[in-house]
Amino acid sequence: MALKILYFANLREAIGTGSESVDLPAGVETLAQLRDGLAARGEHYAVLLTAKNLRAAVNQKMAGMDAAIADGDEIAFFPPVTGG
Repeated sequence: MALKILYFANLREAIGTGSESVDLPAGVETLAQLRDGLAARGEHYAVLLTAKNLRAAVNQKMAGMDAAIADGDEIAFFPPVTGG
């Protein structure tokens, strides 16, 4: 089973896709570890490290970067949004 990863707003534009499926890398247990592993893919993914106030969700619930992840989870990364 794979992780479904969603990218929103300027992250989607920088990375070049709105979603992808990836196998959960060995030893990756948190959102922070996943983010760091994705960022290591290259310059397009580096935006995950440089985005200010990066937000994330696991299975459609807001989560901190220390949140645990598991095979089959849906992960979403997005910048903060404001309403008005």
